[in-house]
Amino acid sequence: MWKEDKYGMHDKMYVATDCIIFGFDDGILKLLVFKRRIAPQEGALSLIGSFVKLDESVTEAANRVLEEITGLQNVFMEELKTYNAVERDDGYRCISIGQYALIRIDEYDKNLVEKHNAIWYPFDELPALVLDHDQMVKDALARLRRKARYQPIGFELLPEKFTLPQLQILYEAIYQKKMDSRNFRKKVLSFGVLIKLEEKDKSTSKKGAFYYKFNHEKYQELIAKGINFEV
Repeated sequence: MWKEDKYGMHDKMYVATDCIIFGFDDGILKLLVFKRRIAPQEGALSLIGSFVKLDESVTEAANRVLEEITGLQNVFMEELKTYNAVERDDGYRCISIGQYALIRIDEYDKNLVEKHNAIWYPFDELPALVLDHDQMVKDALARLRRKARYQPIGFELLPEKFTLPQLQILYEAIYQKKMDSRNFRKKVLSFGVLIKLEEKDKSTSKKGAFYYKFNHEKYQELIAKGINFEV
């Protein structure tokens, strides 16, 4: 495809993409990281990323990375920002476009994750990462919190069916604060985007809690009317 470099007299630099992959498991918000496989800082904990190939877009590169590590396609992923400080990478001049993704932790390919030496870390136990990856994670969490205030983005992290207590625990994990159960229940049900199922989860009590599903069609209708979903 690229037969001739018509800009050969100019300096070269690398373009990379780094993925901030959030998951939710056992009431805990987690982040997927792995041990860096190249120098400098080989073996240190890093976000999962890649250099962008000549024949792919940044988005395609991020989707490739996500599928290679988790086996998943068509998950929620959004461009975060560009990290372009001159000294950000010890290896060479490199800019990176951060992408954050939300995946259901019960759906990914565990064998692939283990093959790549990737690790799920509870968010509040995350050790220091290489380069400027700590800043990327901080920025991604801030974006996630802003989005969660006005869009039901949390449903991207939950199983297809879930209880209201599970949904509340997720939002408490995102915001790192407790919420009043009665007010939370009243608010989320008022949106009209949940479908109540007949099945109950009785793992935590004899009475149990009804399962719900997210109504994507109803959500799109309300978005078209300009309704927000602040919890």
